Amino acid sequence: MVDPVGVPETSKRRALVRLALVVAVLTVLFYLTAIQQVIDVDSVRRLIESTGPLAPLTYVVVSAVLGALLVPGPLLAAGSGFLFGPLLGTLVTLGATVGSAVISAYAGRRAGRDSARALLGPQRSDRIDGMIQRGGLWAVVGQRFVPGISDALASYTFGAFGVPLWQMAVGAFIGSAPRAFVYTALGASIGEFSAPLAYTAIAVWCLTAGVGAFAAHRGWRSWRASRG
Repeated sequence: MVDPVGVPETSKRRALVRLALVVAVLTVLFYLTAIQQVIDVDSVRRLIESTGPLAPLTYVVVSAVLGALLVPGPLLAAGSGFLFGPLLGTLVTLGATVGSAVISAYAGRRAGRDSARALLGPQRSDRIDGMIQRGGLWAVVGQRFVPGISDALASYTFGAFGVPLWQMAVGAFIGSAPRAFVYTALGASIGEFSAPLAYTAIAVWCLTAGVGAFAAHRGWRSWRASRG
C-alpha cells in the first residue's frame, strides 16, 4: 500500500520505529543528564582546571561532548565563566557551543535523516530541503534566541532535517553569542562577586529573550498565514 505522497506503508512504519528509538534514546539522555544530573559538572570543572595552560582547550572539547549528551548548557557556560572569567570564558563557551551543535547535528543526520525523509515522502522532503537551502542558517540563529528550547535537542532535529553542518556551526556561533556571554558572565560573577557583571548579564538575557519571543511569534503567524 502507498500513501498519497508516494511512501509505502511498510517504509513509513520502519521510519516511525527508527525515529521512535532515536527519541527514546534522547529522552533517556535528557532525564539522566538534565534531571538526575548523573554527570557532576563541578567534578568535571575541577578535573579540567588541573590541566593547567591547556584548560581552556580541554574545556571546549569536553563541554562540546557533554552538551551533545544533553548536559544543560547554562551549567557548562557558568563553569567556563567561573574558571576563565567573563572574556576568555565567553570564547570558550562559544567554542564548546559550536562544537556541541555540530556533534548533535551530525548524530541527528546519521540517526534520523533517512527516517525523516521516508516518513515525509519525497515531495515534502524536497520542499523542506528547499526551505533549508533558503533559510536554514537563520532558522538555527533564530532558535538560539528563543528561550526555553534545548539547543542540543534542536540541533539533533536540525540534523535530522538535513541542515548542513556549516550552517549549524555558523548559526550556533551567531545565535548563541548573547546567551554565551550571559551564562558565562553569571558564572564569573559568582567567582568574583561582581554585582555589575551579573546585572549586565541579566539585562542581556532579558533583551535576548524578548527578541527571541517576538521573532518566534512573528514566525508562527507567518507560517499560519502561509498555511491558510
